Amino acid sequence: MTDRRPEPQPVAAQIWKRDFPYEAAAEEEVTRREFARYLVAGAGALALGNVGLAAWTQLRTINEGEPRAIVDAASVEVGGTHLFRYPTDADPAVLLRISDTEVVAFSQKCTHLGCVVYYEADEHRWHCPCHEGNFDAETGDVISGPPLRPLGRIDVETRDDGMIWALGRDTGS
Repeated sequence: MTDRRPEPQPVAAQIWKRDFPYEAAAEEEVTRREFARYLVAGAGALALGNVGLAAWTQLRTINEGEPRAIVDAASVEVGGTHLFRYPTDADPAVLLRISDTEVVAFSQKCTHLGCVVYYEADEHRWHCPCHEGNFDAETGDVISGPPLRPLGRIDVETRDDGMIWALGRDTGS
């Protein structure tokens, strides 16, 4: 009589079953190829969303708000800045008093990637610390760094009562 024993399974199959003894009812519903397809589609959707958001922020004008008072000119010294929000409360902006009669205001968001710019008085420029972008203090034009577009300028004026106003879309220009 011949002794019939079951043939042993390959060693790899035994190790796998020992390390991962769990089975699920829907184990085979999503193949690797389908998973890769979903992964690529999801990454493509995220990339497309980022491109759309970047285009929207680049094409949006900052001078779209309603005219409103910003600050009393006497409270901002010459060479000093004043932070405010314009055209909405979600939009940081900064005003610079250049002389007794001249003030300028810009969006505080760098046109490269939207980091916050701040005024460097000793260099007389707006500086973005994220990627070392620099803008002219009076015009907002790019001096150096990766930004390609000037800062978003906000039209402002000092009125007879001494208040500095953001003019918004009623500038007539």
